Amino acid sequence: LTACGSGINLDEPIEGPVWRLAQLGEEAIAPGSDAQLQFDRANARVTGSGGCNRITGSYTRTGSALRIGQIAATRMACADPVRGATEAQFLAVLQGTTSYRLAPGRLILLDAGGRTVATLSSGR
Repeated sequence: LTACGSGINLDEPIEGPVWRLAQLGEEAIAPGSDAQLQFDRANARVTGSGGCNRITGSYTRTGSALRIGQIAATRMACADPVRGATEAQFLAVLQGTTSYRLAPGRLILLDAGGRTVATLSSGR
C-alpha cells in the first residue's frame, strides 16, 4: 500500500534495521558517528545511541505519523564537544519528530512543518 501522494510505502516498516544518523537538518554527520536508532514494534520502543550515550524511549507510528516519547539517556561525558553538541541536537530533533518518509535505504524524519530534521541510513 502507498499512502496517497506521499510516496510512503506503508508495507515497508521502519522497525528492524539499525538506522545510523547521516544528516541533521542540512548538515552531514561526520563518518564514525555512533548516533543510531532501532525501532522495536513488539515493545513499541526505540533504542540506540545519541553518539555518546545509550538512549531508549517509546514511540507510536500510524501510517506516516511518528511520535517519539520522552527519551532516557545514560549520562556519560562526551570527550568530543562536537559529538556532544550533535547528540544534544539529535535528541531534540527526535522529540520534535511528527512524521517520516522512507527512501531507498533512508529514513527521513520530519517536523510538524514537513521539514526534514534528520536523515538516517540503514547501511544496506
